[in-house]
Amino acid sequence: MTAAAIFGCAGLRLSAAERDFFRAVDPVGFILFGRNVDTPDQVRALVSSLRESVGRAEVPVLIDQEGGRVARLRPPHWPARPAAASFGELYARRGAASAREAARLDARLIADDLMALGIDVACAPVLDLRYSGAHAVVGDRAFAGDPTVVASLAGSFIEGLNEGGVTAVLKHAPGHGRVTLDTHLALPVVDATLTELAATDFLPFRTLASRGWAMTAHIVYRAIDPTRPATLSPVVVAKVIRGHIGFGGFLLTDDLSMKALSGSFAERTRRALSAGCDAALHCNGDMAEMTEVASAVTPLSEQARERLRRAYPAGAAKVCDRAAMQATLDMLIAA
Repeated sequence: MTAAAIFGCAGLRLSAAERDFFRAVDPVGFILFGRNVDTPDQVRALVSSLRESVGRAEVPVLIDQEGGRVARLRPPHWPARPAAASFGELYARRGAASAREAARLDARLIADDLMALGIDVACAPVLDLRYSGAHAVVGDRAFAGDPTVVASLAGSFIEGLNEGGVTAVLKHAPGHGRVTLDTHLALPVVDATLTELAATDFLPFRTLASRGWAMTAHIVYRAIDPTRPATLSPVVVAKVIRGHIGFGGFLLTDDLSMKALSGSFAERTRRALSAGCDAALHCNGDMAEMTEVASAVTPLSEQARERLRRAYPAGAAKVCDRAAMQATLDMLIAA
């Protein structure tokens, strides 16, 4: 039975131990990081090895490729892409039409890069809002501070990914922008009221609730669940993500190895899946940690299978004239 987990691997190619582990556990998918990336041929071979290890052709392979500082594919083999904030700035200068087209073209080119490697899920776009005084962990990864602008640009970005055959992952539900701590290092607490959150942070997710997968936030929203971060909170998942936002798609956790979470990896896994997440995401490729996650992970539920079936894959890629798209994108950004 396919396990409700998505794992990373340690290096540029699979070890024999990793192959055996993935074959035994049969995770629903995999995620790549910078440590897994060297050349296009090497990445293609690694992606193929990951799929071969579980003996399934349709296995989601994910990567964080937002643009800006969060990009696992980088020069010289892959072009640098602008941060999301660039499109928000273009929106302010030139209006919605130019900014939306630029975001769509950028994502379409990213999708082309990914599909050439066999990668079919992009952990992007960020739907979080940009707040003055908040921690820089979001910063220019956010399109803007206005939720309607974020929803508009993120919608176009998702459209571009989908046109290239890539599934999008909406990050980080139900909203990461207000934090004053980095969730990689500590657990932030947000004190905004439910009314404030519904009118701001939740709005982009609600607008785009039908547009892909979603990733949870390791954040305590005191007005909703004062003790548990969203990833581990049945209240946040049921009341906000599935309820108010109306997200009915495939829901995965943010990385379980982040220090915002406490307890053993088995405990984190059990609590996340019990809270209503469809899959537990573990990224760093540490075999001891992955083994502990696997000891607690459950088979993918029938409901999660159906959610996965509806959202993945995104569909066949449309023909892409890269040179023309890049020229148009450069013109829009430079204008």
